[in-house]
Amino acid sequence: MQNELVVKSNQVIEASYRLSVVEQRVVLSAIAKIPKMSEVSDDEIYTVSVQDLQALGVHEKTAYRDLKEAVNRLYERSISLDIDDKLIKMRWVQRIEFTDNQGIIALRFSKDILPFISNVKANFTQYMLSEVSKMQGAYSVRIYELLTQYKSIGERSVAIDDLRVMLDLGSRYKTTGNLIAWVIDPSIEEINEQTDLKVTAKPQKTGRKFTHIKFTIKQKQKPKAQDPKRDPNTVDMFAHITDAQISKYSTILCKLGSISDLSNFPDYPSFANWIGKILRDPESANPIHAKRIFKALRTETDFKD
Repeated sequence: MQNELVVKSNQVIEASYRLSVVEQRVVLSAIAKIPKMSEVSDDEIYTVSVQDLQALGVHEKTAYRDLKEAVNRLYERSISLDIDDKLIKMRWVQRIEFTDNQGIIALRFSKDILPFISNVKANFTQYMLSEVSKMQGAYSVRIYELLTQYKSIGERSVAIDDLRVMLDLGSRYKTTGNLIAWVIDPSIEEINEQTDLKVTAKPQKTGRKFTHIKFTIKQKQKPKAQDPKRDPNTVDMFAHITDAQISKYSTILCKLGSISDLSNFPDYPSFANWIGKILRDPESANPIHAKRIFKALRTETDFKD
């Protein structure tokens, strides 16, 4: 799955909207194709193909039908963002095109939404599209985004009223019990099975009333591939880097696309500070993260060890 890094401003992550799971797949697939850290205009057109949807779990026999239906609905969909203490409602897309004989659609994002999904340099959340590719629940994708936003912190407490607004639940699942049974629990089950996160949820009371859901968030460690020719206890990295080098190269590394998916920080300096700690003491870090950072240091900068 190429071009699969999804970047959204936190305002979009926490906005009020409702999309079906196929509509979300279309939006996410198109967002992943937007060039990162560069200005784009609302004249740009992004294509989504049958193959894109199949990679995201849509059955090949219904992929194009689902694609057309999702885009037709998406054309009418809106999203409400809280901007400067104003609630502003805007459309996701302003134009769609169908190419039936090629099994693709093309869409142009609206001018209003584009600043929140392109060239986002601060207060953003990013993740790999493959993390949500197997999910079948629309709420699962939204809750995954809300939790991956806080994965570096390890927990998030969300007011139930706020969660209802974010998920645009309206009058559905009015009781806390129904909300947990029909929205939160199924979403967590999918998140735990399909993504890089391990999550639990616990309702919390204020006085005698349930008012918040507290989520604990842990990142799963992926199995470490072993080179059969090497001693598995050998650490394939180095730690003898000066403070001046750490300062220089962490600033460079934080802007590299090859490791940008490791960031869940609001800005480059915060990401650079985290990278600097790993450069200084790699053995205290997640070994997968450390390996990738040191590989990028060796292969994508002028550092010489």
